[in-house]
This record gives sequence, C-alpha cells and structure tokens, in this order.
Amino acid sequence: MAADASTIHASAVLVGPKAILIRGPSGSGKSMLAWNLVTTAEQSVLPFARLVADDRAYLESRSGRLLVRPAETLAGMIEIHGLGIRQIEFEPIAVVGLVVDLSAADAARNPLAEARGALIQGIKLPRLPVAAGIAALPLVLATLGIPPVGN
Repeated sequence: MAADASTIHASAVLVGPKAILIRGPSGSGKSMLAWNLVTTAEQSVLPFARLVADDRAYLESRSGRLLVRPAETLAGMIEIHGLGIRQIEFEPIAVVGLVVDLSAADAARNPLAEARGALIQGIKLPRLPVAAGIAALPLVLATLGIPPVGN
C-alpha cells in the first residue's frame, strides 16, 4: 500500500462520473444509503449508480484526485439491514467527488462554509454533513441537483 493510501470503514457508490464516499459511525446507515442510491438509479431517478465499496473502502490520492476501491475480500458485497449480505454489481475503482458524513456532529440547518468541505489525503472535496436521525437520501439527491420524485 502506498504511503498516501489507507483503508477506512466507509461505503462508496459511483453516481454518474464520480463516487460518493459515505462515512459515519457503526450503525449510522452507510450501507443503507449506498443501497438506496443503487436502487434509486434502478428506478431511473439517477442516471447511473453502482456500488464501489461497502463497510471498508481503500482510499488513495493520485494526481490530485482521491480514488476509492473496495476491500478485495468484500468486493461486490453489501450488507442490507434485515436481509443480510448480498452480492451485487460493483465498480472496481472510482474518483471521489462528494463526501457524505452521517451522524455528523457539525450538521446544521444552515451549515457553516467550513463544514461543507473535507480534506482527505491532501485532496479538498465537497462535504455533506447529515445529522443523526435525518434521512440522508433526499439531501444527497438535492446536493446532486436531482429534483424530488414526483415533480
């Protein structure tokens, strides 16, 4: 593993050309948000979404971009609460374009500018802090500019 690489407890989903890196404490809903993004694409709300990693993600900075890959032993697997572990299609690597932090202590109705950014391995990325108990999917869709379903 390169000096600028690490494995973290996180999920990642490729949505369009860039991945969403989903971080948060155990039980915060990382896998559920990943699953919701994938199934939202299957319902044609998103143009494309595919799992990259669930539970553990390998991060590496390269050429000014943050790359994410699944942990080898977990590639293509996602844990769905109440259903167990499922095997689904996955992308082997993606460039991270957004960080979503679930159960974020700094989440607010009107987050401060510094809360809207993340610095990971020297790479600055847009960040969406989501408070505990708040549904993350609608906030992610709004951040991506996707109108609410039914409008």
